[in-house]
Amino acid sequence: MTDHPLRQTSRALSVAVLALLLALLAVFFVLPVIWLLLAPTKTASELVADGPFAFGAFGNIATAWRHLTSFEDGVVFVWLKNSAIYSAGSLILTLATSVPAGYALALTKFRGRRLLLSVTLLVMIMPSATLVLPLFLELNRFGLIGTVWSVILPFSFFPFGVYLVYIYFATSLPTEMLEAARIDGAGEWRTFTTIALPLAKPVVALVAFFSFVGNWNNFFLPYLVLPSSQQFPIQVGLNQLLSTTPSFNPVAGAGLDITSPELALSVIIAILPVLIVFLFSQRALVSGMLAGATKG
Repeated sequence: MTDHPLRQTSRALSVAVLALLLALLAVFFVLPVIWLLLAPTKTASELVADGPFAFGAFGNIATAWRHLTSFEDGVVFVWLKNSAIYSAGSLILTLATSVPAGYALALTKFRGRRLLLSVTLLVMIMPSATLVLPLFLELNRFGLIGTVWSVILPFSFFPFGVYLVYIYFATSLPTEMLEAARIDGAGEWRTFTTIALPLAKPVVALVAFFSFVGNWNNFFLPYLVLPSSQQFPIQVGLNQLLSTTPSFNPVAGAGLDITSPELALSVIIAILPVLIVFLFSQRALVSGMLAGATKG
């Protein structure tokens, strides 16, 4: 039996729409990435004169690397180290607070539980920029501006992680196991650490990934609370590099070696840690995303 002509037309139209969407995705997302990867292989003049997707020379990558690492005596490595400290420190605090909080909201009964959950959801959907001013005033009140804690403590506030853990414990954790542990005399903390937490490894990995990526890419808050270049994370450092690139800032000092290829190379270096973390955690991420799909 052959397909009805109308059905064939509808299928062809669906394929055409899908192909168009994929082409648009390639134009807006894939092509800029290809350009970024090829940019360090060219000189600044070749970036303007040559085709956008033409390959330059490997020697230009070495030159861009030398110019980038010599900028302010290799401050780019200091920025990377700072980003690692801020992201890792806040990640530890995030997991130490988000996982127990999500467990408590999902599986314990106490006065104000619904209000806390509603506040968590409200803060989660608020733009992060709206909280920067009150956070800045609070940090300034306690004298933390310009310290490592002015970045780590706000980064550790992760309501999205609390909500992810809440969803997992509310939908996927076998409550019979928890009840059996309580009948055997286990306290709430022991029940959480010996039964609930080991079963929640996929969602914990998911929270850790989103927290790390968000902290690594955060720009606005560190830009406001850190006054010294030696304290900057890599994202704020990129802004400083941008301001010293003559093609983006005409008033930048003459004689600087930071041009467009060096800037493109710095962007690649900045995203490499996130890419590496993603590549090594794909299986855990998939498990975490599917953790709440079915009732255990």
